[in-house]
Amino acid sequence: MDKLINRRDLDFLLYEVLNVEGLIARERYADHDRQTFDAVIDAAQKLALEQFEPHAAALDAQEPSYKDGKVTMIPAVKEALDAFSEAGFMGAAMDFAYGGMQLPWVVVQACNAYFNAANISTMAYPFITVATTNVLAAFASDEMKQNFLLPLVEGRFLGTMALSEPQAGSSLSDIRTKATPSEGDHYLITGNKMWISAAEHELSENIIHLVLTKIPGGPPGVKGISLMLVPKYRLNPDGSRGEFNNVSCLGLNHKMGYRGTVNTVLSFGEDGECHGYLIGKEHYGLSYMFNMMNEARVGVGLGGAALGYTGYLHSLDYARERPQGRHPNDKDPTSPQVRIVEHADIKRLLLAQKTAAEGALALVLYCAHLLDLQRTETDPTELTRLGLLLDLLTPIVKSWPGEFCLEANKHAIQILGGAGYTTDYPIERFYRDNRLNPIHEGAHGIHGIDLLGRKVTMGEGAAFKAFIVEVEQTITQARSDKALEAYAKQLAGAVKALDHTTDTLVDVRDGGDIKLFLANASIYLDTFGHIVIAWMWLQQAIAASPQVAAGSDTERGFYQGKLQACQYFYRYELNKVAERLSLLASSDDTCLAMQDEWF
Repeated sequence: MDKLINRRDLDFLLYEVLNVEGLIARERYADHDRQTFDAVIDAAQKLALEQFEPHAAALDAQEPSYKDGKVTMIPAVKEALDAFSEAGFMGAAMDFAYGGMQLPWVVVQACNAYFNAANISTMAYPFITVATTNVLAAFASDEMKQNFLLPLVEGRFLGTMALSEPQAGSSLSDIRTKATPSEGDHYLITGNKMWISAAEHELSENIIHLVLTKIPGGPPGVKGISLMLVPKYRLNPDGSRGEFNNVSCLGLNHKMGYRGTVNTVLSFGEDGECHGYLIGKEHYGLSYMFNMMNEARVGVGLGGAALGYTGYLHSLDYARERPQGRHPNDKDPTSPQVRIVEHADIKRLLLAQKTAAEGALALVLYCAHLLDLQRTETDPTELTRLGLLLDLLTPIVKSWPGEFCLEANKHAIQILGGAGYTTDYPIERFYRDNRLNPIHEGAHGIHGIDLLGRKVTMGEGAAFKAFIVEVEQTITQARSDKALEAYAKQLAGAVKALDHTTDTLVDVRDGGDIKLFLANASIYLDTFGHIVIAWMWLQQAIAASPQVAAGSDTERGFYQGKLQACQYFYRYELNKVAERLSLLASSDDTCLAMQDEWF
């Protein structure tokens, strides 16, 4: 087994838990079958091992540099991206009409798990490009699709999204970049953007920036934001690359992790006209961009899960090979040392990683599957239900893996001891890379506010109610298996307590104290996330339990491992929920009441 992602686990999640084969019955995916899905995942695994993983350490050690207006990086990055595009992965989920393979998103995410685990810095370039293609496919004009979407799907162009500005950060209502109408078919773009990943390089013929702007005279705040397509190079009438569009890189940001992903400060229109092309309608830009951002947030969750997963497998391999110490009841210093995987505390650290990584991956694939069902559903009621579930789970799938798979990476370092703290092993790099995931695509606290302040209360709690119905169906199913009855009862109690606490917090909001209502939103996010991951583990236990007595020793061991991991999560993690919910229900003001001068 490679040390990226356990393929047996991927098959289990895709086919035994999620029943992804059922998508074949839907018209959009009717040209595919399980053999197709498996072949694509096999190709991704091979490409990740041969083209992405080998240069990950070198790219981390030799991050891109900027000199004389040009970014340079090790050649292996372009070689890997060219191979990625040639294999069709840039358009794996895109429609046949746009040159894609029209695969289910859940299968594509399974493939991306390998690429993220192998080299998340190099994978960042296609990650943002694919999100760019999806925005254009959904909202761009036919002419814009012809000029820009097809080259993006082919990998000849690469994409970015330019949101943040030095003075605004996550507060998008305060952006200042302007798009001034001109006499032609374009707008004149002026302003600066900050923290823009993959925004300057020599990896492609062109770079396509999706830029949030304000059109003069528009409404204030987020209602006045428009989305512009701004290429690094304008196009000639025949579609070939034309003159420079005055999108200038002012410098690179040097990061703790993701060191191989170029991150820039950009200037638009400083030294001449910068042309931008309106996507959709004026002042609707944020809603269009959220299409990209929400997809990116699920992708961030996948990145967190993949880094936690590969860290787990690396530390597991080390624990199985490293002899050290003896069992507590063996007092003979001349007896052979045991492998550290036999020590109870090492098993604890491995179980903590396994439950976080495999639970997070299950959640990411579940959400990707929801998106596939949503894309192919025709019944309006079911379409609404799927949309509500996905809306509610998006802040959790973005945030929980980044927060708790980072903790898993910490445990991986601990297992290796001093060796884990050195660059001789990649685990310290996984930790540094994963530390970005609670920050980008909306910081952890922002998603707590989104979940509590908007998602659980929208439509009089419609999404929250849809979630509870889904979990209760799983609980009912688990109760039919005596081995899982205790877990079903514990999860039912946690969901009931979450429901009660949510009502209590909403009462605080309805009483007019918005600050107190949102004061502990991050705690709410983490707690809700733990309940969701416990739900993911119960689903896995339901699939595994009947299989424990069947099959080969290896298969029985796999399924028994799933049940033991479920037991660990319920006893060691879900038990923490009651205390957190009690704190939330009390509307604790400890943090809110703290004063600046008291620090």
